[in-house]
Parts: sequence; structure tokens; C-alpha cells
Amino acid sequence: MTTDYSKLIDAETRAFIERTNAYYPPDTIDYTITQQREIYDRMCREFFAGYPQGMTAQDSAIETPTHAIPIRIYRPATPDASAMVLYFHGGGFILGGLESHDDVCAELCARTGYEVVSVDYRLVPEHIHPAAFNDAMGAFEWAASTYSQPILLCGDSAGGNLAAAVAHHTRGHARAPIGQVLIYPGLGGDVTKGSYVTHADAPMLTMRDLLFYKDIRTGGADVSNDVSYMPMRDPDFSSLPATVIITAECDPLSSDGEAYRDRVRAAGGKAFSREETGLVHGYLRARHTVERARASFTRIVDAVKALGKGEWPY
Repeated sequence: MTTDYSKLIDAETRAFIERTNAYYPPDTIDYTITQQREIYDRMCREFFAGYPQGMTAQDSAIETPTHAIPIRIYRPATPDASAMVLYFHGGGFILGGLESHDDVCAELCARTGYEVVSVDYRLVPEHIHPAAFNDAMGAFEWAASTYSQPILLCGDSAGGNLAAAVAHHTRGHARAPIGQVLIYPGLGGDVTKGSYVTHADAPMLTMRDLLFYKDIRTGGADVSNDVSYMPMRDPDFSSLPATVIITAECDPLSSDGEAYRDRVRAAGGKAFSREETGLVHGYLRARHTVERARASFTRIVDAVKALGKGEWPY
């Protein structure tokens, strides 16, 4: 199915896509993993927007029996102790780390007033599933034992998948998260319909990209019914934390937002999803140059802030 993106995407967003492609070409998945990471890291540096005034960031690590999980702790000038945010970065489980989403986390911290902890989980193909999930759970357990304030989960793309997986696996925990904000996440929806079909060849992320990420994440093993791999495969959606999902219209993953929202609601939970008109996967990097992305990031900040205070923003 061919979608006319010239009608959906405005000039600002088109410029963002072209700028991204100049550093991270659409055929990057054909390169070696090392090359992909170099290309991605260079692109992220080009979009780095700096830190808001008064922000501090401290690198640390969570020690596990087998390895250390690097983290970066962001603190605002005047902390709001209502909640803390555990952030999982995107990058297809292959790319990214503390640097790739450094300014996003810094701005999220400054604008909400909450401490934000960015988690540098292990990447594939060196560490196939469930390594990243295990690190995400390890980070949650660390946060639960380190912070007295409620925990809020947040993540974009692959990180949104990890945040949701943690939410599903911590129900019944004494420190279960009070909310989750998922930004254009991949949650394991039906790839035969919806945005997976209409936006299969979207700018910034295609179905070909998704299939590559899917295969490399598992090392070829079939874990399609593993909830820690794809949260949508969970037969039980009860008792999940308040959930806000923000997706991009021009993104094969967009339908996952509505599908996940509907499952949470059907099980009696609170969930809201919003599809951002004319935006593409990865638009967090466009929040300073594209008005639509700027407005969306404000909605994300507002959702995190409200859920952190135990309030429902919608």
C-alpha cells in the first residue's frame, strides 16, 4: 500500500527527515553493527540540544551478580519529590545509550522537576533477549530499593517496549510503578493490519527495519509469546499502572498505541493514546525544530508530570 507522505508531512518535518537521513541514511541496517552504531551516535550528537540551566547529571552503575548496568542520574535545580522517572532509550535494541538520549532526559528532568534515571541496558547482538529486559528489571529493583518516592516508567521506541514489559512484570510488587509513558513504542501488535500496512514504508522506520530488529533481537529464536519480549502477548492486562501512549502517525508502530490502550481499558485500567498528526518515528530529536514535535514533547512532559503526582492527565 502506497501512502502519500507529501500530504501528511509538513515542511518542518520534511526538513528534519532530510537532516536525519544526511547523517543516518535509510539503508543503515545494511551496514555492520559497529558501523550502524557509529552512524547513529554521530547523528545523535548532531541533534544534541544541551542541558537546561541548573541541571546536573551524574554517571553511576547498578551492580548485578554478573555485570554492571551503567546509569545516568539527572537532578533538577529544585527537585520535586513526588516521583522519580526510570527512562529506557530507543534504538531498536541495537543502538543508543546514555549519550543518545542525554538531552531528552535532561529536559524531561528539568521540565517535570523529577529526578530521571537513564538506563544503559545491554544491546543485541552481543546480548540477545532477554538481556535488555533483565537489565530493565534490575534497574527497577534498584530504583525500588534506592528511592522512597513512587516510580514512573518512561521510554521511547525499544525503550517503550522495555518500560511496558517492566510494568507487566511488576504487578503485585510492593513498589509497583504508578504510571508509564510510552513514546512510539513497539509492543507486539498485529503486523497484518493498521499502520503496519499503511505505513510499512514510512520515512525513518519501515517494516524492513522492524523485521531486521526482530530477528537480531532474539538470535533467531521464536519467543513471540514471551510477554517480556512483546507485552501485547500478555493474556492478562489487569492491574497495570496508569498508561499514556504517544505515537507518530507516519510510523508502522502507531497502531500498537491504540491496541495496547484498548487492552488496558478492557481490563479495567486507565489508558490514553494519542497519534501525533504528520510526525514520524524518532521525532523526539525534532522537538526544537518542528512545531508539531515541540507540542508533542510538551504533552509528554505534562503526562509524566501528572502521573508522577498520581493525577490522571486526560
